[in-house]
Amino acid sequence: MTYKTILLIVGANDQEKDLAAAADLSATAGAHLSVLVVQLAAPPAVGDYAALSVALLDERAEEMKQLDEAVKRARATLKDLGISFDANGIYCETAWADDDVGSRARYADVTLIGASLQTDPSLRNRAIDGALFHSARPVLLATNRQSVTLRPKKILLAWNSTMESARAAREAMELMESAEEVNVVLVDPSAAPARNGEEPGADIATYLARHVVNVTVDRLPSAGRRVEEVLNQHAIDTSADLIVMGAYGHTRLRERIFGGVTKAMIERPIVPVLMVH
Repeated sequence: MTYKTILLIVGANDQEKDLAAAADLSATAGAHLSVLVVQLAAPPAVGDYAALSVALLDERAEEMKQLDEAVKRARATLKDLGISFDANGIYCETAWADDDVGSRARYADVTLIGASLQTDPSLRNRAIDGALFHSARPVLLATNRQSVTLRPKKILLAWNSTMESARAAREAMELMESAEEVNVVLVDPSAAPARNGEEPGADIATYLARHVVNVTVDRLPSAGRRVEEVLNQHAIDTSADLIVMGAYGHTRLRERIFGGVTKAMIERPIVPVLMVH
């Protein structure tokens, strides 16, 4: 997949670092940067309707003003950086933010979620869900610890033989072809003809090798640790620039209630993560 359009989702505040990082990413990849500034509408308060409706309208009017100013700041920040870009804003109800973000993300090759959104969990969750489930496009999660790149030298591919991980591998094929090293990681794999095969990891390694990917298969024991802990630690140990993984092999509801690898990787990314559903 060639990334020619990158969609960056930011809030109305604290956007400067994400804009700078996204601009660098776009310049390096030779891609157009499309910035979407999202402002979630203030929810109606509980109480006397007549009194609160006027206050709510005033609050929302102020939020829309802040959104307009944020879009202007984004355009001003990017105009002198020598990249192709556009910046627009959207004011939306929280309940519909998934659809609004997803509809915009369909016209980009990848949606970038910057580190600044970690201070706004509601918007971050809506943006990730919208891009993952309503755009048929991958999501790239940035971290505070490491710069994000679309030209990684070392990639960790989390593999569990699911459709989601297969889509992730296909989506990231060009990245893996140009990488110096790709570690396919299986955690506690079991040999089963209907899933991992008699030699877990061999099939995906053969598939990648046909694309001239320099691939190594790492079968790792969890040893009592959670899967995401194993993946993150191995990414650190191998100096990975990017983790590629399928997202939500289980339903979102199940992951939110019981937890899961996708949920944990979204909440605490150690290395930049490219996710595909």
